[in-house]
Amino acid sequence: MRFGHGYGRWLGGGFGGPGGGHGENHRGWGRGERGGGRRRMFDGGELRLVLLALLEGQPRHGYDLIREIEERTGGSYAPSPGVVYPTLTMLDEMGQIDEVKEEGSRKRFAITDAGRQQLAEKREEVDALLARLSALGEEEGRSGGGAPIRRAMMGLGMALRDTLSAGRGNADLVHEVAAIIDEAARKIERLER
Repeated sequence: MRFGHGYGRWLGGGFGGPGGGHGENHRGWGRGERGGGRRRMFDGGELRLVLLALLEGQPRHGYDLIREIEERTGGSYAPSPGVVYPTLTMLDEMGQIDEVKEEGSRKRFAITDAGRQQLAEKREEVDALLARLSALGEEEGRSGGGAPIRRAMMGLGMALRDTLSAGRGNADLVHEVAAIIDEAARKIERLER
């Protein structure tokens, strides 16, 4: 199964490989924070394991997986589509997940027996990764951070990519979307501080 969506190009390219950290978004894990260097939320195959673990319960779309990770971290971290979708492609090519056939352009995936076996072999590591996500969620809850705003911004980004991709070349659509964003910006500026 191949993704023809070009998610990496929409996000400025640069995957760094599945689970590579490029395009990931986590407050405190970027440049100059928590020790000065750029840290990745997940290294190597860790994102693959997290996605497998989330698919273990039920088949999901890529965006559902992103939202689930964001919810588990209280909104403090969400991997970008430019990281998640290539990772799903890799898992599919490895035979650890399989696309669930259904109508529409969104692809839903289910874990395979090979994926379950991988999780069983790496259960201790998987549990530690899921605990890391929960710990971030607890930390975010204590700090009273801006998780709802980050969630809304992520949703806006996904809606923009989907709408503008589907309406490519439609100047009226582009102006209508810009007007909606401009109006939202004006409303935010008028909020009492």
